[in-house]
Amino acid sequence: MVGRGKFRRPVVVGAFEGWNDAADAATAVIEHLAASYPTDLIFELDSEEYYDYQIVRPRVANSDDGREIVWPTTSISVAHLPARDVVLVSGPEPNMHWQRFCTSLVSAFRSTEPELIILLGAMLTDSPHSRPLPVTASTGDQALARALGLESSNYEGPTGITGVLADACRRAGLREISLWASVPHYVASPPNPKATLALLSRVEDLLDTALELDDLPELARAWTRGVDELAAEDSEISEYIESLEAQQDENNLPQASGDSIAAEFERYLRRRGQAD
Repeated sequence: MVGRGKFRRPVVVGAFEGWNDAADAATAVIEHLAASYPTDLIFELDSEEYYDYQIVRPRVANSDDGREIVWPTTSISVAHLPARDVVLVSGPEPNMHWQRFCTSLVSAFRSTEPELIILLGAMLTDSPHSRPLPVTASTGDQALARALGLESSNYEGPTGITGVLADACRRAGLREISLWASVPHYVASPPNPKATLALLSRVEDLLDTALELDDLPELARAWTRGVDELAAEDSEISEYIESLEAQQDENNLPQASGDSIAAEFERYLRRRGQAD
């Protein structure tokens, strides 16, 4: 891995395809950042160590040099933002040797001496598409949780590579936060630009930096309109969505709404400052 001297205030942002990535919303954040800023590939993990090719199959792709085999792998790149560098981690969830996989990634992370590790996920929930899609934040670092006002997670049950890697980062003394977007289960097919935008906005908050959004807000609005139109054609689905809306509106506390407004205002000020 490249030494710290090559990075400016590095932060790691990672996401994995598969179980952790409903509607591809989390990995789309990595793709968006890589496309929005000058990005250099640092290295790729050896796919033979971690992937079962009968489950995650290689792909045939056409290139200027002819047809080639593209093997599944986890890549580590660095996106050069104006004021800092963001180390991007992305790839399919591995099929084998998870502990060795996490040890390799943690070693790579530590060599950059990052200020923060941000791991992204997306899960299917009962959230209505017509409301802001919730993003939950958690960390195993109690001091960081207190500093950011995060509640400790009491989840027990199956986990994916995101949860295992988060634990490995914590045990290695790295500051880590996991962000999970809620994806409406009745529109689970990718892409979901609204969930991607929700995750990207929370990443922006953690970095305290205005990020390039490009056409993502308009894609999110178009996605919402498209689901509205589909729902309008089926009365049962429309009634179901209305029940989800009523339930979410009832459960939303005034404090939560106030926090959302404050966060949006802070994002506005960051963008205004960047424009000036």
